[in-house]
Amino acid sequence: MLFTKNYSTDLSAGKYYIYISLRRIAMDVSTEPRNLNGGREDVLEQSDYFMATAFLTAQQSRDPCTQVGAVIVNERNIIVGIGHNKMPNGCENFPWSKQKKSLKDKHLYVCHAEMNAISNKNMTDLKNCTIYVTLFPCNECAKIIIQSGIRTIVYMSDKNAYTNKTRASKMMFDAAGVTYSQFEPKNKRIIVFDYDEINRKEEEVTPTDSCTPAKKIRPS
Repeated sequence: MLFTKNYSTDLSAGKYYIYISLRRIAMDVSTEPRNLNGGREDVLEQSDYFMATAFLTAQQSRDPCTQVGAVIVNERNIIVGIGHNKMPNGCENFPWSKQKKSLKDKHLYVCHAEMNAISNKNMTDLKNCTIYVTLFPCNECAKIIIQSGIRTIVYMSDKNAYTNKTRASKMMFDAAGVTYSQFEPKNKRIIVFDYDEINRKEEEVTPTDSCTPAKKIRPS
């Protein structure tokens, strides 16, 4: 079994979304001939890698409605912070329901992905960093992003663009000189996990200019 991540867009509805499916791949890239005299050409682009990582960490969220992930990258394209929307430490059993004007409303407690990514940073200064987020930051996260020194935002979905919270975010980003742009995936499908691939032994491969992965051999 392989985990695959598929990007899909519905331009007529203005929606951008990504989903993870668990299914068997009929034709895996690992079955194609490989050139041993040169490097791989089907390398994952850095931007796709960072956004895919944001979507992958979002799967750790317990929110039943929206799972959001964020990844912070420094000027050398090194990940320096990562986070997803979750309850504060020690408050994991707090409610995830939406009940306005009630203490059972999740919005009173949840920490957004951007906040957690900044809190989890492994460097003292996030000046000029870029944050990849699956959903455009709300106004509260916008304040934290601006104060942290992050200068660039790459987001996948802007489904809340009509809300005052998102409008306020953009107003603050524009005033503070923080740039933001919607992510355009270069790969429509990304194989996230193939646990069997790492077990392929080099000695089982024909030593020619091109080769195919060896078939699994059952022990006698």
